[in-house]
Amino acid sequence: MRVSVIGGSAVDGAERETAYQLGVRLAERDHVVVCGGLGGVMAAVCEGARTVGGHTIGILPGTDPSEANEYVETAVATGMGHARNALVVMNGEAVVAVDGGGGTLSEIGFSFVFDRPVAGLATHAVAGVYPCDTPAEAVDYVERAVADDTRSDS
Repeated sequence: MRVSVIGGSAVDGAERETAYQLGVRLAERDHVVVCGGLGGVMAAVCEGARTVGGHTIGILPGTDPSEANEYVETAVATGMGHARNALVVMNGEAVVAVDGGGGTLSEIGFSFVFDRPVAGLATHAVAGVYPCDTPAEAVDYVERAVADDTRSDS
């Protein structure tokens, strides 16, 4: 499945490692990473996924695909600025939030609009976000949540 990973564009060493390990775990479980394609959490999760042969999609705010971080396999330029946050969320079947500020919070809101399950790793404490302590727990949660989903998308 495609999993949207959202989070801070500037992270410290611990947050970077969490995002990197999340990327590794997602790729090892054959999930495609969808993200905003720039730095911070986005670069770390893509690097982790690509390190083990995973696939990554970056949905960029600007008009130049070359602005994507070096670990994005497929870059999608939108020219939409922060409005692209809706596309990041919409293109995953589930969402994992790592850290983050206002942009991440907006993506969490879009997750609710698009009815996507959300796992949180050291992110906003918002009702509807399932708090997780480890990347493995976050991946397990989104896999269960999507598998247990009985809604119709038609």
